Amino acid sequence: MDQSKLDIELKEYKRTKDTTMSPLVRARLDETYAALPEMSRERKVQRLRKAPYVAAAAVILGATVFTSGFISPVMAQSIKQIPFVGSLFSFIEADLGLRAAGEQGLSSKVNRSISHQDMKLEVTETVFDGTRAVYLLNVTAPNLKDGMFDTGAEVVKLSDAIENVTFSIDGKGQDDPGSLVTGGFFYSAGESHPNFLVFEEILKTPDHNSTGKIPDSFHAEVVVKLAGIDEAFKLDIPFQKATSNTIQLKPNAIQSNDGISFEVSEVNVTPVTTRLLYSVKLDDETSDKSIRAALFDDQGRQLTSLHGEGERTDNTLTFDSRYASAQGQPKYFIIKPFVVKDHFAETVTDDQFIKGLEIKVDLPE
Repeated sequence: MDQSKLDIELKEYKRTKDTTMSPLVRARLDETYAALPEMSRERKVQRLRKAPYVAAAAVILGATVFTSGFISPVMAQSIKQIPFVGSLFSFIEADLGLRAAGEQGLSSKVNRSISHQDMKLEVTETVFDGTRAVYLLNVTAPNLKDGMFDTGAEVVKLSDAIENVTFSIDGKGQDDPGSLVTGGFFYSAGESHPNFLVFEEILKTPDHNSTGKIPDSFHAEVVVKLAGIDEAFKLDIPFQKATSNTIQLKPNAIQSNDGISFEVSEVNVTPVTTRLLYSVKLDDETSDKSIRAALFDDQGRQLTSLHGEGERTDNTLTFDSRYASAQGQPKYFIIKPFVVKDHFAETVTDDQFIKGLEIKVDLPE
């Protein structure tokens, strides 16, 4: 049986007409993650290729959130504008899951740093929801100013100065047998925090099983190599699961039409990440189509696609995909398969959806 691995990462953002869009949001809207051979390095987000830096647990960076009834909404919003008092993630509009992590205080404060000569790398907070892991890296150096890094040969953006990052748990990285690490990506925290980078790690489970096999806490070894610096920086970062509010369903729902069979086998939901396991079976006439699934909540909002892995066995495509959870607990999801036209497309148009294949999954209250 001919079985090939598809290393698939999707990032689809809905464009907004808001002319006051923050630089971070604009950057995230420009990002797509389609791990295809022709993927360009000109994309805003770099995906590490040489030594993948993903781990076996999902973490999200959050921060303290003010919830006291004695603080007015106006004052609370003003306090959030003060650096490091409110969570940086609470300002991320393109990823509602990370924004929820910041606003709901789903974070663990850590104090991990390493210095070499006059350069310092520091991680102060993490959040872990059992699916993805995110940490914020602060870089301090005399050759770093306003997000521009002098490598000695040229001045580049800090994100472009990252030559390599590895992320491992129990000594196992992405390509090691038995590793929980799937893949990861990083991006600038934006103009308001130019010397910060946000790193996201996506966890996998054996044979696409339940996320219950991912540990509730773990330590990750992160090794960062920057251009122009001979010595790599090694950090030991602890992660602790921030929420037990997880919905796990196995609907095993199937719809078929026009030679295509679509099945949703599992749905896992946390306040930060929604994970969807589905498969698409094609006949001989449709075998050349590239098909993915868009996820909508009960308010009609399309959830931002974050990352995913897929396998193809003959004419059957199997996917394990993650989406940013929307704020509030939805009553149901509508899952709509669509034909991929452009792997770097930011939106899916109505003509791409395949009629007769959408599946509704009711969620418990």
